[in-house]
Amino acid sequence: MSIAQAKRFTLDEYHKLIDLGFLHEDDHIQLINGELIQMVSKGTAHETCLRNLLRELPKVIGDRATLQSQAPITLPPNSEPEPDFTLVKNRDDNYLSAHPSPADVLLVMEVADSSLSYDQDFKIPLYAQAGIADYWIFNLFDNYLECYSEPYRDNHGKYGYLNKRIVLPNQIIFLPCFPDLSIDLNRIFPKKINFNEL
Repeated sequence: MSIAQAKRFTLDEYHKLIDLGFLHEDDHIQLINGELIQMVSKGTAHETCLRNLLRELPKVIGDRATLQSQAPITLPPNSEPEPDFTLVKNRDDNYLSAHPSPADVLLVMEVADSSLSYDQDFKIPLYAQAGIADYWIFNLFDNYLECYSEPYRDNHGKYGYLNKRIVLPNQIIFLPCFPDLSIDLNRIFPKKINFNEL
């Protein structure tokens, strides 16, 4: 008796589906470990955090690196996630010739509420295996920043990060790639609304 297996796509096949019009921007689909994953809709806290980051990050980073938002990074052999924010090295062609690869990535940032378990359970090994040195999760469920660093592979072939650091929403975090640059998390995390005061 044969067992049916899901079709896994290569990066080339995924790009062909986009070129042929089978996949569109509005589909919110990403290629993760060869599988086409539909991303969940974002809540208001998620969008507020994204807006705050979009306002603050360019001011902090300036022209020291390139900031991209919800844009692909290519992780061979078969993943092309679109993190909420990625800090990549500046390049003369501004990545016209190809999406950033792991060697270009300085920092990956995800904002997580309903997607928290996915960003922890699937994205951590994905980014660690690709050799991405630093991965941040703006955890809106627990209301703190999770900073992961130093990717490693264990004896069973599983990937992860050696270090996990929690930074509270009233603290300041320094960028690992630019230790002289910092972000005031008080300006990033959405403020809790007290409906009794409205």
